[in-house]
Amino acid sequence: MKTWRRTSSDGRALLLAVLVTGLTTFMFLPLLAIHFTAEGLPAGRVGFLVGLLAFCSQGFSLVCGLIVDRLGPRAVLISGFALRIVGYLLLALGDGGRLVPLVTGIAAIGVGGSLLGLTIKTLLVREDSVEPREMLALRSTFVNVGVVAGPALGAAVYPLGFSYILAACVLSHLLLGLRLTLRPAANDRPAQRTSPATATDAPSAAATPQWARWRWVPLCLLGVAFWAIYSQLNVLMPITAKELTGSTGASSVVFTLNGVLCVLLQYTLLHHVFGKATTRTLLAVGFVAFACAYAVFIPLAGWSSLFAFVLPVTVAEMLIAPSLDEQAVKVSSARRTGLALGTMSAAGAVGSLLGSSLGGYLLQTLHGDTGLWLVLVVFSLVAAATCFLLPKVHPQHA
Repeated sequence: MKTWRRTSSDGRALLLAVLVTGLTTFMFLPLLAIHFTAEGLPAGRVGFLVGLLAFCSQGFSLVCGLIVDRLGPRAVLISGFALRIVGYLLLALGDGGRLVPLVTGIAAIGVGGSLLGLTIKTLLVREDSVEPREMLALRSTFVNVGVVAGPALGAAVYPLGFSYILAACVLSHLLLGLRLTLRPAANDRPAQRTSPATATDAPSAAATPQWARWRWVPLCLLGVAFWAIYSQLNVLMPITAKELTGSTGASSVVFTLNGVLCVLLQYTLLHHVFGKATTRTLLAVGFVAFACAYAVFIPLAGWSSLFAFVLPVTVAEMLIAPSLDEQAVKVSSARRTGLALGTMSAAGAVGSLLGSSLGGYLLQTLHGDTGLWLVLVVFSLVAAATCFLLPKVHPQHA
């Protein structure tokens, strides 16, 4: 792959870190609730711990972005790896239901993951020889390999004991931490990117400061909208899939197909199909794909609706998620890359919370009727129209 060949050795190591941390995370994450339940924890406490992990992984992203910009990526990488290793060890000490090490360990894993995710993404978009769009697409591909393979690997190891999964997490993070932090990366400093005024068809440089403040409003709103819509894959889709097919495993089929399609098509879609498109065009097409995905549920046609749902929702995910980050990076100051990416992660945290809550309320109110899907279709189309409030950010090909 051309992008891989153009990536520096440090960039390749970062992509390997994305793959390995994704694998280990999804080795233990799907089994976490099962393990806690087997340890005798009540359901309410299990739900709290799982929710705490999600909150710590996204809730501090804005602060993490500021820390990356202030302290530099290398120092934050060390902190992120250390926190995660300590967190996994505390989970091992929490066997038997001891709450203090469990809560502390979960919080350390979540915050450490947030630090690692933002820092690695910041370093990757600073690669001199690779356009941020291509690097973000390649990163997403590596993430999705972990999403697809991690649960299967975890299920294979789990019969040996949950401690073996935690040991794999500790060992992999220790080795990656040594590789990435003992030798300072060449892109550990802010890159000199083209300024927003020259990289877009936005107003002139003199007007940039005022425009720069304003354009973050629709961008953050789109970030919230994306995660609010995408969160329905965890709320409305599993319930609907079971009702349509009568199978509790139907939603697993959707997630598996989604992950496989992302691995196979993510880079090709962004680099070859939409390589010359502006990011706001990619975002608009992505939200239209969301509208198409949820529209297929209006006929409620069993497995056929479910299979028809997979492709457009996957296209939406592949286009929108990296494009939001690309837009944020391109319109931000070179010294504020971490803050820009942290802002988008924070918008995602807000969107996930709102989307999960509103999705459940809509399901309760509309009882899965046509109106439920029409609301999601209209909301997606409104988001698509909002994309054209953003400046035109074109890719800069090497």
